[in-house]
Amino acid sequence: MRSLILGTALLAASALGALAQAPEATAPGTAPIPAAPATLANDLRPTFVAQNPTDMVTSKLVGLTIQNGANETIGEIADVVLDEKSTVKSWVVGVGGFLGIGTKYVAIDPSALKLARVDTTTLKATIDTNKDQLRAAPEYVYLGKAKSDAKSDAKADTKPAEAGKTP
Repeated sequence: MRSLILGTALLAASALGALAQAPEATAPGTAPIPAAPATLANDLRPTFVAQNPTDMVTSKLVGLTIQNGANETIGEIADVVLDEKSTVKSWVVGVGGFLGIGTKYVAIDPSALKLARVDTTTLKATIDTNKDQLRAAPEYVYLGKAKSDAKSDAKADTKPAEAGKTP
């Protein structure tokens, strides 16, 4: 109730403040010229796009199972990698594992993965390969998530041994 009274009081005060302002004096017979609305220049204006029925959104692609020609499920789309021009550079595919444990991620060239619309709500991803070929592919490692190298492993192994030494 208190906030309602406070809000009403603020609204009334702002209306009275607007009414109390004196209009600017203009020369007699001179009407003010309306200004153009403040906008960005045409070359800086963002372009807005509506979705077409044939468009595919990544929220529907990530998690989509991938099948081969024999309709065997061989993995699923885990991520989409874009280049600096915002075009698809690769599809990151999760292979193997169970419930995300032991899953290996490989990057697939966009031309190798075929996406098709089955109906208005269902998409299908197919690739001409098998699970063994995907498992044999080099692992895709996210930047900053690289596995530790031999030097850091060696340092980690020497620290506990050094801790046990007496001076």
